[in-house]
Amino acid sequence: MSITVLVADDADIMRRELRWLLSQLPTVRIVGEASDFSQLVQMARKFKPQIIVMDLYLIPLGHPNAPREIKSCVDCCSQLLAVSFSNDPESKALAKDIGAVRLLDKMNLYSELGPTISQLAPSSTISDGPSQ
Repeated sequence: MSITVLVADDADIMRRELRWLLSQLPTVRIVGEASDFSQLVQMARKFKPQIIVMDLYLIPLGHPNAPREIKSCVDCCSQLLAVSFSNDPESKALAKDIGAVRLLDKMNLYSELGPTISQLAPSSTISDGPSQ
């Protein structure tokens, strides 16, 4: 059984990088890619992924209902994993406000994304590998 993941970032190059990193994980199946906040909300409701990997600043700053909208998607079925180049107190507070289970620094995705996905995934979707 695979872990379903929705990728959301406004930068095409970052979506490609996330897609490549996630493709290295045999238990992951990407169900969609969103390039803006409205696509993210729409795809999250449609595909009900287990994990959403989202650029923290994809949320429109002038959109007062954005945190509530993303929380409604997360509350129904998903865990939100926020990624950002900023790891300052403001970013950490925003990640917490939108219900992210973790905030990862985009500079460390190569080493942190796979293990984090494995930690967040339901145990029934992860193979223990061959017995020794």
